[in-house]
Amino acid sequence: MPPDPQGRPGHAALAWVIERNIETIAALRERALRERSASDRIADAITAFSGRMLFIYAHVVWFGGWILINTGRFGIKPFDAYPYGLLTMIVSLEAIFLATFVLITQNRMAEESERRADLALHMGILTEHELTRALHMLDALHQKLGIEGDQDPELTELEQETLPEDVLARIDKIRRRMGSR
Repeated sequence: MPPDPQGRPGHAALAWVIERNIETIAALRERALRERSASDRIADAITAFSGRMLFIYAHVVWFGGWILINTGRFGIKPFDAYPYGLLTMIVSLEAIFLATFVLITQNRMAEESERRADLALHMGILTEHELTRALHMLDALHQKLGIEGDQDPELTELEQETLPEDVLARIDKIRRRMGSR
């Protein structure tokens, strides 16, 4: 395999349209990140931090220190004796807020995912329409040039426009049938 444009042997260069699409997708993701509200940025940062091992380590140190200090063995008068009611309340409040931050981040990400799914659906419908049109144009060229067309029944089916609502109805019918088993 010849080297790619950067001179790496064994790596084929990507087609320009693939490169363009990669750049477009990256730019769209960067724009979505830039356009987040301040509260979304805060929620994302807290969610990202709480999803790391550093968060666990910090809590192990915090809880361990809290419990050790409240044993009274280190010359410090316990301020939250066993069963650590204050610690329990603080941890419960932290859990409520963390869950809320995670939900805020998940909701934002679900909205982005829905936008991407809508785009993919639109592009798929457009592609199907364009391919159907191309098959019709190919048939017209065959007729105009006097070329006997292939009488393949599958090709005839492909020349029919596929409506998204028909596909969804069929999917729903199959899912209902599968669910009744």
